[in-house]
Amino acid sequence: MSNHVYKKIELTGSSDKGIQEAIENAVLKASETTDNMRWFEVIETRGHINEGKVEHWQVTIKVGYTLE
Repeated sequence: MSNHVYKKIELTGSSDKGIQEAIENAVLKASETTDNMRWFEVIETRGHINEGKVEHWQVTIKVGYTLE
């Protein structure tokens, strides 16, 4: 097993479908410019309520990626 050094970035994804899609949207967008992403942790979850129903989700995550 090799030793790794990780750097973390913080992202906020959003979705009108749910938490998982909000996370996936953030990771997908970050993957366009960030290589070697390995893991994420959920930091904060929040949403928008309209007329008594959840209308929109926002999820803040930290993503770890290995440095080359």
